Amino acid sequence: MRALDAVKVAVLVFVAAVLQTAVFTDVEVLRGTPDVLLVTLIAVSLARGSMVGALAGFGAGLVVDTALLGTLGMTSLLLTLVGYWTGRYGETTARERRYAPYLAVCAMTFLYLLGELVVRFMLAEPAPVESVLVDSLIQTVALNLLVMWPVYALVRRLLPVPGPQATFVRGVGAVG
Repeated sequence: MRALDAVKVAVLVFVAAVLQTAVFTDVEVLRGTPDVLLVTLIAVSLARGSMVGALAGFGAGLVVDTALLGTLGMTSLLLTLVGYWTGRYGETTARERRYAPYLAVCAMTFLYLLGELVVRFMLAEPAPVESVLVDSLIQTVALNLLVMWPVYALVRRLLPVPGPQATFVRGVGAVG
């Protein structure tokens, strides 16, 4: 990855983390909150791959944990996993498909919320399963889908998908 792209990724993720902690944490629409940071991380991971997604997720999680004075490392762990697996999805199957960002947002929002509940349970913190998975899951996924459209357009403009000269991992295929 070029140095300019690394700076763009760092700035995008940092601004999204600051906006998420300062503005969007208190925004509630129909009992759900949009997760701009998660959506930005998904868009960056689809555009640049698994390693960039994992590094960006770790940095973003560290910023969020530090800003909110939460359990240090919890958000970093979850966003690192989201960035890596979204990047793998983009590298192997769906980089050029039109539905890829929306499918990734639906799946990763659900898995992020589920992972957050599991980690909170393992740390013996309050883990309100009913309020997260029953009450606000559909609203959060819907809001993240609405946020994905402008965020993905911005990321695609700032970080265009590399051409065929780039060396990305190809999909798994049968040998022989």
